[in-house]
Amino acid sequence: MTTMASLRAHLYDLTIRLAVKARLGGSVDVEAIRRAFDRAAFPSPAGVTFTPGTLGGVPGEWAWAGTGSPDGGRTAPGRSPALLYLHGGGFIACSARIYRPITGRFARAGFRVFAPDYRLAPEHPFPAAVEDCTAAWTALAQQGPAVLAGDSAGGNLALATVIEARRLGLPLPRAAALFSPATDLIGRSPSLRTNGRRDAMFRPEALMRLVPPYLAGADPADPRVSPIEADLSGFPPLLVHVGAREILRDDSVRLVEKARAAGVPVDLTVFPVVPHAWQLAESILPEARRSLDGAAIFLRRAVEAAPAGPVTEAVA
Repeated sequence: MTTMASLRAHLYDLTIRLAVKARLGGSVDVEAIRRAFDRAAFPSPAGVTFTPGTLGGVPGEWAWAGTGSPDGGRTAPGRSPALLYLHGGGFIACSARIYRPITGRFARAGFRVFAPDYRLAPEHPFPAAVEDCTAAWTALAQQGPAVLAGDSAGGNLALATVIEARRLGLPLPRAAALFSPATDLIGRSPSLRTNGRRDAMFRPEALMRLVPPYLAGADPADPRVSPIEADLSGFPPLLVHVGAREILRDDSVRLVEKARAAGVPVDLTVFPVVPHAWQLAESILPEARRSLDGAAIFLRRAVEAAPAGPVTEAVA
């Protein structure tokens, strides 16, 4: 299916190009990047409660709609399907609070969502974030069937969490939704070069300069670092959304191809025009709402144990 990009998508793409890419340039100044993302906060969806919490010893934030407790108790929210959302930010920035537009929309779709404030590099390099996300997943999975989602670096961590859960013999998520996941920190995806000018947020050289502070000498070919290196056999169904202009586009496309070859059900949608992390703009961007609502439907069906459908691919 092919649709036209909205006028708002074009305007938003231009805004991000001027407000983020032009400001950051090729910078790897961690504090400057953190300040830039902190200023980009969008309003939280109405009708959602956000409250601090811990899960598996990891601090973070619960998001849920309605009344009661989100932590798996006997209240109505506790009976809602559980979702662990892993935020993006290049492994060095952002927080659960900044990602309320996304976690809040999932909450409005009927999920009780926990977004961990996993440890950030360079203060806490690999594997600290993977350990935190795995600990949070372990605790959430003990409450019953659950699903997983994440964007960008958080998409990378979502895949790493599945890899670790499988290695440790933990329950796997019923499904995972990945928004523009970074899957190859070695930097081999062709779109790093072909989309260098088209990407509204990142310059390829700046993005790759974020890798050494995160790795601190670790092997970039470790599957927990570059999930494209993993054996994907037995992975849960995946939904992958990515922008056609992103330098990370082919990190998604290559992951989908490898997952398909391993027999994993995959639903891929490539959205035209939209910049990286466009889901954060759900209050103004129809493509963001389409992405999040589609992911919510996909994840809920998985929790309800609907039969996995065939691998599908679409262009939004």
